[in-house]
Amino acid sequence: MFLPSKKDLKTALEVFAVFQWPLSVFLIVITVIFVNLYLVVFTSYWPVTVLILTWLAYDWKTPERGGRRVTSVRNWRLWKHYCDYFPLRLLKTHDISPSYNYILVCHPHGVLSHSWFGQFATNGLCFSKIFPGITPYVLTLGAFFWVPLLRDYVMSSGSCSVSQSSMDFLLTHRGTGNMLIVVVGGLAECKYSLPGSTTLVLKNRTGFVRMALRHGVPLIPAYAFGEADLYSQHIFTPGGLVNRFQKWFQSMVHIYPCAFYGRGFTENSWGLLPYAQPVTTIVGKPLPLPKIENPSQETVAKYHALYTDALRKLFDQHKTKFGISETQELVIV
Repeated sequence: MFLPSKKDLKTALEVFAVFQWPLSVFLIVITVIFVNLYLVVFTSYWPVTVLILTWLAYDWKTPERGGRRVTSVRNWRLWKHYCDYFPLRLLKTHDISPSYNYILVCHPHGVLSHSWFGQFATNGLCFSKIFPGITPYVLTLGAFFWVPLLRDYVMSSGSCSVSQSSMDFLLTHRGTGNMLIVVVGGLAECKYSLPGSTTLVLKNRTGFVRMALRHGVPLIPAYAFGEADLYSQHIFTPGGLVNRFQKWFQSMVHIYPCAFYGRGFTENSWGLLPYAQPVTTIVGKPLPLPKIENPSQETVAKYHALYTDALRKLFDQHKTKFGISETQELVIV
């Protein structure tokens, strides 16, 4: 009888760990919607749905008030397998003092931000040992907190809403040692997530600088070498019907519907799992900013330029270690 080797079992666990995260999100959303529709339309248990919606309304602001972190969930062994799948690595260039708060600015977004999730929303890479005394808060779209159960699962990882009120709360009501994780390129950056690409959506993204100035907290640049290589994309003919639809859709909802693909459950198959490519995130030196409660546009532009320069230096200093040529530059759009 054939028995799988330890290596086969480890590979299977890693694939499951990566696959279960988006699958869990999908199944929770579908289950919540259809179960509640069933209760309301076909049974007399509609008060259960009313109670769920009442609790949702009562708890609506929690993602903007620090969320509900569950340490045991962050420490699941599952996340270690998740990080080993690629594998992911997290390297710091400077020590981070827990005496201050920080905004860690992540690049690039990638298609599904696998590295940022594994490194900061879980303790799969022992974040608490790499950055002792620092509490990470991954800031994500508010839509993740609209669905009962899903919102609790997402918040258990330490994730909060990326809204201004959420950031204000975390930087003023939770003491020091807080690190807000912001992936500023957002979903608009997905279209540039191609193997070998070094294009970032950053030129007009200034809100994080304004927030840092308002609270006088340092900005920390971070670049994930390999994140853009986790998926391929089918590029449709420029000006064609599908390409025009993509541009129209992006203009309407600011999301670019890219046709991405990766590998399947077996190594050489096609599917929607990310490629098993190493991703190494380099966390740079904190860039101190003064506290200016109402910074002018010129002041914001000045410190945005300083941040961009610091990010370029971080990228240029480390790019050749990860297979990027000396002549290739960071492209800011």
